[in-house]
Amino acid sequence: MKNLPRFAPLALAAALAGGVPAPALAQTPSQATVAAHVEEAKRLAGEDLKALTGLCAPAPAARPSQAEVDNGIAAQIARTPPEPGKAFDNLYFVGSAWVSAWAIKTSDGIILIDALNNALEAGSLIEGGMRKLGLDPAQIKYVVVTHGHGDHYGGANYLVGKYHPRIVMSELDWKMTETRLEFASAAWGAPPKRDIAVADGDSITLGDTRVAFHLTPGHTLGTVSPVFDVKSGSATHRAMVWGGTAFNFGNNIPRLGSYIDATGRMSTLAQQQNVDVLLSNHPGYDGTVAKLDALRKQPAAANPFVLGVPTVQRSLAVMRECALATRDRFSL
Repeated sequence: MKNLPRFAPLALAAALAGGVPAPALAQTPSQATVAAHVEEAKRLAGEDLKALTGLCAPAPAARPSQAEVDNGIAAQIARTPPEPGKAFDNLYFVGSAWVSAWAIKTSDGIILIDALNNALEAGSLIEGGMRKLGLDPAQIKYVVVTHGHGDHYGGANYLVGKYHPRIVMSELDWKMTETRLEFASAAWGAPPKRDIAVADGDSITLGDTRVAFHLTPGHTLGTVSPVFDVKSGSATHRAMVWGGTAFNFGNNIPRLGSYIDATGRMSTLAQQQNVDVLLSNHPGYDGTVAKLDALRKQPAAANPFVLGVPTVQRSLAVMRECALATRDRFSL
C-alpha cells in the first residue's frame, strides 16, 4: 500500500467537521510535522476527549517480547472489574476494567460485542454481569469479535460451548487466527472455530435490530467497527463501536495508512448516518465506567454516551492526528 498524502491539521479538522475529504498538501515528515499533529490532536480533544490523546505518545517501533506481552496482559486482567451497567434501553456493558463487552438486547435475543480474555471472565463478567442486569445469557445468539486479539475472542469458546451462539469476525482476522496470531498468551482462551465471516458493508439482523459492519483496518488487518441503533426512551441514536484503537503493531507504515484512511471514511459515515454515539472496546478510551456511574446517580439526566455527530467526528479526528504523528515519527 502506498503512503497516503499528508494533510494540514487545520484543513483536516475543518474537513472532518463537514464530513468531506481534506485537501492533500505534501509535507515531508519531520519533528515539526510530528509536533503539529500532536498539538492538533490535543486541540481537537479538549478536556472531554483527553483520554484519546494517549495515542499520540511514541509507539514502540518493535513488537513487545512474549514476556512483556504476558506480563502486561496479566496486570490488566488483575484490575478490579467495574460494575456492569445499562448505557441505553437496549445496550449494556458487561466488560472488565481493561476490555469492553457490549450486549445489545433485541426482540429476538442478544448480540454480544466481544467476549473478553478467557472463560473465567466470560463466566464471571459476561454471564454474571448480564444476570445482574436482568438479562439471560442463554439468549446470546451472536458474538461479534471486533478483531482477532485474544482479549476480544478469549471467552468465545466458553460461550459457544454453553449457549451455542454464532461467532462473527472479518474474513481477514479469521485467517489470522487460523494461521499465525499477531499476539498469543496463555492468559487468553483459544481462538474460536471459523463461523460467520463478514466483509465491509455486511450486516446481521436479529429481531428488530440490524448491526452493520465496516472494515476499519489498522489495529489488525481485519478490524471491524459495528454500527447500530440504540434506544433511550422515545429517542433513537446511531452508535458505532470503534473496533481497534492502539498502535501496537510496530513500525508499519501501511497499517498506519489504513488506520488513517479508516478514520476519514468513518467520519464521513458518521455525518451521513447521524452517528452520535461513539463507543470503544476498551473502556479507558471512551470513559465508559464514569458515564455508567453518572447514569446510576442521575438516571433522568442527559445520557452522557450521546456525544453528538460533531463530537464523534472530533474523536475520529483525534485518532487520525495521532496516527499521522506516529506515521511521521516512523518515517523520519
